[in-house]
Amino acid sequence: MAGWLSHLDVRHHLRRLAELRDPPEAIAGGLAIGMFLGFTPLYGVKTLLALGTAWALRCNKLAAVIAVSLHDLLFPLLPFLLRFEYDLGYWLLSRPHHLPPAMNLHHHHSLHVTMSWTYFLEVGSPILAGSLAVGAVSAVAVYFIAHPLLKHHQARLRSVAATVRGNGHGGHEQDREKE
Repeated sequence: MAGWLSHLDVRHHLRRLAELRDPPEAIAGGLAIGMFLGFTPLYGVKTLLALGTAWALRCNKLAAVIAVSLHDLLFPLLPFLLRFEYDLGYWLLSRPHHLPPAMNLHHHHSLHVTMSWTYFLEVGSPILAGSLAVGAVSAVAVYFIAHPLLKHHQARLRSVAATVRGNGHGGHEQDREKE
């Protein structure tokens, strides 16, 4: 259990992201892309979409892949998340806006009905619309939280590196003067 929890050390992962050699805008953009696509129900292609989108928008690809993969931690909450996205998407797509009817868990659909395009669009469209809304809000929040943090951390790393270079260079001159 302790080994699994050590992988969740968010501060460690944020430090590693901040040490990437990209500007804070590119890293924060990659995180936002990954966060946006992570909420979509496009299982199996989310990582490829994150890589392609990050490449096209010149954002950090590694940050995008890390962020899209973080949604795997939400797997136990997936049924609740999908239901929330479905309800939100149904509300967004309905005119006038209203929430979907209550679920009837005793009503069973045959496999033929469940695999039909009309059923897929009836359920899939609201989930996709809701996931795009949740993903967009999350992506904007992640960008505007991550960007200043990354900027601050990279500035601190630069100042530490300049101090080390300054001390290292001055120390050698002092050693030479002693000789």
